[in-house]
Amino acid sequence: MIGKLKGIIDSYGEDFVILDVNGVGYVVQCSARTLQKLPRVGDAATLAIETQVREDAIRLFGFASDAERDWFRLLQSVQGVGAKVALAILSILAPGELAAAIAAHDKAMVARASGVGPKLAARIVAELKDKAPAFGAIDPAIARLAGEDEAKSAPGPAQDAISALVNLGYGRPQAAAAVAASLRAIGDNADAGALIRRGLKELAG
Repeated sequence: MIGKLKGIIDSYGEDFVILDVNGVGYVVQCSARTLQKLPRVGDAATLAIETQVREDAIRLFGFASDAERDWFRLLQSVQGVGAKVALAILSILAPGELAAAIAAHDKAMVARASGVGPKLAARIVAELKDKAPAFGAIDPAIARLAGEDEAKSAPGPAQDAISALVNLGYGRPQAAAAVAASLRAIGDNADAGALIRRGLKELAG
């Protein structure tokens, strides 16, 4: 089984890359997020690989990090989630964002992925809620700010800032992550306005 490939980018397809490893071109399917991170044709690249062996084919899936590959495996443990849907989810959410979305019970965020309806999104959140922290390395501050049950324990200005960012169109996990980073940068005593301004910079970066 192939676990990692290191080679030269030969060419790109819509949802795959051909990686030249010592003269052998491997067709590796990737999420849109991973494809965007890869260098131009002719440059060196390294991908974490998940090999799937079927009766009629051997397929390689490539990831920018081991964490993304772990989530690819974990997502497919949910009934109704195959490789295509797992890649679609990882195309719109980075591993940390996905972990935060599940921790926050944000079904709508997961449902943004192509091929994921409300029922499947709810199933993913329900089945993976206990596994997300282990796979996502969630910042405790993000989990505290994003969690619905513990929202009252977070500072008032922080919750106001999160609500403002959500109203601007950002997902709750992203907004919570940005405000958590802002709190670390400017202190727990910051007012909502300062957290919103800093949060927008975090999201823009």
